[in-house]
Amino acid sequence: MIRLEGLSKIFNTVNGQVAAVENVSFELAAGEICVLLGPSGCGKTTTMKMINRLIQPTSGKVYINGRDTDEVDPIELRRTIGYVIQQIGLFPNKTVADNICVVPDLLGWDRRKSRARAAELLEMVALDPGTFMKRYPRELSGGQQQRVGVVRALAADPPVMLMDEPFGAIDPVNRGVIQDEFLRMQKQLRKTVIFVSHDLDEALKMADKVAIFRAGRLEQIARPSQLLANPATPFVETFLGSDRILKRLRLVRVAEAMISNVDVVFPGDPVAKAGQLLKASKHPAVMMLGPDGRVSGIVSQEQTAAGNGTCGDYATPSRVSIPVLADLRNAVALMFANGMSIIPCVDDDGKLRGALTYLSIVQSLEMAEVST
Repeated sequence: MIRLEGLSKIFNTVNGQVAAVENVSFELAAGEICVLLGPSGCGKTTTMKMINRLIQPTSGKVYINGRDTDEVDPIELRRTIGYVIQQIGLFPNKTVADNICVVPDLLGWDRRKSRARAAELLEMVALDPGTFMKRYPRELSGGQQQRVGVVRALAADPPVMLMDEPFGAIDPVNRGVIQDEFLRMQKQLRKTVIFVSHDLDEALKMADKVAIFRAGRLEQIARPSQLLANPATPFVETFLGSDRILKRLRLVRVAEAMISNVDVVFPGDPVAKAGQLLKASKHPAVMMLGPDGRVSGIVSQEQTAAGNGTCGDYATPSRVSIPVLADLRNAVALMFANGMSIIPCVDDDGKLRGALTYLSIVQSLEMAEVST
């Protein structure tokens, strides 16, 4: 969908020529998000702005859907590419609806069609059209303005979006909410997105691919899991940080790491049965199910030492569980917070689907590293 070939930009300054971007090449498939990441002055924003020709390349080519962008009028090109910036740039004298519809109006869309599109997009970012369509930017919070800025870029249904640190000025709580809403929209809309960020955690959360820049050069482009498992250069390894293994926990779902064939007992079963199951499996505990199929307790190896009585007599009530779609970072946090060496993994209905242990987490990370 987007292909960069040998893209370079040299600026002439009073001190001579400065290479802001040097020979950058990569390809992004339709529907993918690529986050450009790196220290200040590394060339990531210049690279992005050459895609819509806000900055004219010195050399190299940009292709969008197979078409050389040099052959397209720059104004026409920009009207087919959504653009979101950190400063948002809403027109203060226009209503929210008119701000969203700037490009559709320039393209000559029917007014009813464009306003219907604006209402549809506002609903997608949890802003009620009946409340917000007629408001002005000054009547919105910073987070609400940022959401309007995002949907404005989507109004003409462009296949490509460029986003320059779009959530950088938002407080951490609202930033997480807007990120989640954008990812939810992306699942439905499948835009091809180039996203500039300075935040590694944001990049790992948002990206299908991460491109790390240094001094105008592309050091590595890879999927987040591949990047964290196999940094290509010493600079990339340093940039990712010494805790990059912990960062990988965010990228792995509980369902990928859990033990799916976990043994279970019921309250009326002899506690000796739990002991036999644990001896065979070497797991730290066995799950006890209630009649509804949900975990009602956990029987540990120590609790089976009594030998007599039922599982219901000795089980520790199950305090917490983790959804199978959660990430391992959340799971490990729960396990540490509650002093649990094993945690039940459940579906949306709360039914047991597996169990997670520290060993299963380590093994899943090792397998992921081998596969990448």
